[in-house]
Amino acid sequence: MNRALSDVLDQLDGSIEGDSVSVEQILEALGDRSFASVLLIFPLIAVSPASAIPGVTAIVAVIVFMLVAQMILGRKHVWLPSFIRRRRISSAALRKGTGWLRKPVVFVERGLKARLTFLIHRPWLYLPLGLILVLTLFMPFMEFVPTSGSIASAIIALFAAGLLTRDGAVVLISLLLLSALPLLFWQLATNV
Repeated sequence: MNRALSDVLDQLDGSIEGDSVSVEQILEALGDRSFASVLLIFPLIAVSPASAIPGVTAIVAVIVFMLVAQMILGRKHVWLPSFIRRRRISSAALRKGTGWLRKPVVFVERGLKARLTFLIHRPWLYLPLGLILVLTLFMPFMEFVPTSGSIASAIIALFAAGLLTRDGAVVLISLLLLSALPLLFWQLATNV
């Protein structure tokens, strides 16, 4: 079975020390060359119960924006400014979030495998990256529409999972979902 996603959660759990964990500690645990791992973990935090903390969706949006911009530009190492690296997340909330994510991740991993790998390379990769970049500009406002930030984060995490496991089919599914998001958000916003 493919354990790439579980391995990322294990690395994240290994970074938890004390009452809180900094973004710097998370980056060190995941490695500064692994854009896919970092791009996976922050949206997963925004999907977990930790998303109930005000401002989490906005922070995740800023981090994802910077990561995706760097991926588009072809950077080899993850770079985040020091004010973001110093941001701290409650260890209890992070443990609760990773615990909550374990079952869905194990379920999802069963279906992941390397296929349609051309979709995870340039120029094909630019389309989902561009859509994610635009999406992150709207994510801070999604805190006002219940569940919309979590939905957006879940789709970004799905894309990152496809990237991490070299599963172009999952990248394609995330691309289709990214394309459908404006309609979904319109529906959510008009029903609030």
